[in-house]
Amino acid sequence: MGRCDQVSQHQIGLIVLTRFIHLLSGGAAQGLVNALKASVESTTDTQVSCTFGAVGLMKQKLLEGAPSDVIILTAALIEQLTASGHVLGGSTRHLGLVKTGVAVKSGTPWPQVETAAQLKAAMLAATGIYCPDPQLSTAGIHFMKVLHGLGIAGTVTSKLHAYPNGNAAMNAMAACEDSHVMGCTQVTEILITAGIDLVANLPLEFELATMYTAGVRSTSTCAAEAQIMIDMLTSPEHASLRAKGGFLPVA
Repeated sequence: MGRCDQVSQHQIGLIVLTRFIHLLSGGAAQGLVNALKASVESTTDTQVSCTFGAVGLMKQKLLEGAPSDVIILTAALIEQLTASGHVLGGSTRHLGLVKTGVAVKSGTPWPQVETAAQLKAAMLAATGIYCPDPQLSTAGIHFMKVLHGLGIAGTVTSKLHAYPNGNAAMNAMAACEDSHVMGCTQVTEILITAGIDLVANLPLEFELATMYTAGVRSTSTCAAEAQIMIDMLTSPEHASLRAKGGFLPVA
């Protein structure tokens, strides 16, 4: 159940009540949320407790009753959750479109990946390929479709390194010592990872542009603060911050 929890802390004989906004979010929004977290906390007089992960897992956590006030998932999932009564109607706002891209370790040569043939050759040449969960992550599910479309899914299986989400996959790739690896996940997760370079978006025939949307959990007891947080994340004032982080403007 979503709630604006209050935690008592005894400090010099005083009781200080700390209120929390609980966030469940797809990993694509991690950079944006972290960039504005302090401002949200100051504006709402709360602390923001964040859980990021594959959108399928975040939806599952919500349905299982994990504490949540603000939900950021794909637009399709938020629409489903609004229809089922889990997200407040009228509370939803679009953050923007996020494309899926190809990454390499910083300081290593950039492969050509503008066409399907170039992407196939690059994947076959890589000694390791890092990606998010191919069953629960938006980018991971799509990446497996790309590999099948290229006709190399079986060939590169032994080289795949799958992680719970794109951020974890990119951090693992940055930490590995192999300089001939590649990665594929959402652009927002590539851009916030130190030691990783965004080479390019996937070729047009394999393009994936996912709309991310935020909404207030219907059972939240701090819906007003949750809505303020969402409005701050999606405000025109922070359009440049969203663009810098990989969110394309809503048409």
